[in-house]
Amino acid sequence: MKWEIVIGLETHAQLNTRSKMFSGASTAFGAAPNTQACGVDIALPGVLPVANREAVAKAVRFGLAVNGNSPANINRRSIFARKNYFYPDLPKGYQISQYETPIVKGGSVPIVVDGREKTVRLTRAHLEEDAGKSLHEGFHDLTGIDLNRAGTPLLEIVSEPDMRSAQEAVAYAKALHALVRWIDICDGNMQEGSFRCDANVSVRRAGSEKLGTRCEIKNLNSFRFLERAIEIEARRQIEILEDGGKIEQETRLYDADRDETRSMRTKEDAHDYRYFPDPDLLPLEVSDAWVGEIRSSMPELPNMVREKFVSRGIPNYQAGLLTSSREMAEYAEAACTGMKSAVLPDLANWLTGPLSGKLNEEKLEITESRVSPKQLQALEERIDDGTLTNKLAREVFDAMWAGEGDVDAIIAKRGLKQISDSGELERICDQAIAANAQQVADYKGGKDKAFNSLVGQVMKLTKGKANPQQVTEILKRKLSG
Repeated sequence: MKWEIVIGLETHAQLNTRSKMFSGASTAFGAAPNTQACGVDIALPGVLPVANREAVAKAVRFGLAVNGNSPANINRRSIFARKNYFYPDLPKGYQISQYETPIVKGGSVPIVVDGREKTVRLTRAHLEEDAGKSLHEGFHDLTGIDLNRAGTPLLEIVSEPDMRSAQEAVAYAKALHALVRWIDICDGNMQEGSFRCDANVSVRRAGSEKLGTRCEIKNLNSFRFLERAIEIEARRQIEILEDGGKIEQETRLYDADRDETRSMRTKEDAHDYRYFPDPDLLPLEVSDAWVGEIRSSMPELPNMVREKFVSRGIPNYQAGLLTSSREMAEYAEAACTGMKSAVLPDLANWLTGPLSGKLNEEKLEITESRVSPKQLQALEERIDDGTLTNKLAREVFDAMWAGEGDVDAIIAKRGLKQISDSGELERICDQAIAANAQQVADYKGGKDKAFNSLVGQVMKLTKGKANPQQVTEILKRKLSG
């Protein structure tokens, strides 16, 4: 019997404010333990929380982004609640979060998987504070508690269970990761814990409408771990059910070293946390005027930019890569501006191919590229006007990356101009035909591959400088007689 995987993600995006959600303590990463925790964060008697206005503004930005810039899904009045549970790194004994009335309701995130477009619906996004961190390394038979993260502002983004494979879940997580960076509400640094996912995974028999019992896999801080954890957990559940067992609702942890999920604790339901409105915080009210002000400062959203690239002739897949980050989109737009529509697909190939390859190889961001958009434009222009073949253009690109100067200077210095003189190409083609009698005979005998060999011989004689289209035309004319 076939099984269907059902996945929903709860994503915690740390909002990139300078101070915490309810206190003035710093959120800077990397400080010595317990040096960035004030009286509010460690729950000293008599202290009172005050909501961070900038964190609220960033939550509103997200709400606008996932609803096509419409303010309809921003709750003008939302409530902070106490989520009660005991854990050593939670000094108050409760977390301030939002429950019944979050700041953002609904919304959606479009994804593309294997060329298929799909929309993942969002249930909600709510503001909350982070807990501290338990430290185990370096403590023999003890656990250290670092409260620097306690109170850090988070936006928890909850999806509907719309994903049906680990690949779809990763595509959604990547799209969400790109979006929160695009609208500048989160730095997206997964190694530092700024963006992490909890995956709710269940399985059901194919065709069934009833959801299975879900297990939550906590704190997945890489896309690779997210994909692997879902695959492993789904397989575990299917094996249990096929053996006649029953899935227990629980919270699990993915162990990358053992490539397995293992039980952490029984999964709590909402009533276990005894949510109630926080008496120390007034309802959070967001005015229409403030929402309008935030809306006016929003950048053009990724989907809109992608559609613009597609409308200019760039393939959909490449347009998606070019809008993987706001910085890449801005670089691509600068490179494409003023160029003929006919060359834009080839220009996109340079952006998503050699340029991205160099950036990945040297672990650089697009803002650190050693080839500017103007230089890439000039390179494409020299390909388009016949000065360079694609092979020679790659040599010029590598030279630009190495800092040897601009396109025309490199072409002149290295003598890389493409040979397009018909008389010279005629002579070289005659030379190749005379020196490769067997390939000529094979081609005339019906072996098409022999023709490619002859073209290759001409390119070899010209050190890759011959215009390949002219070479093809001349050889075909000469060999047809």
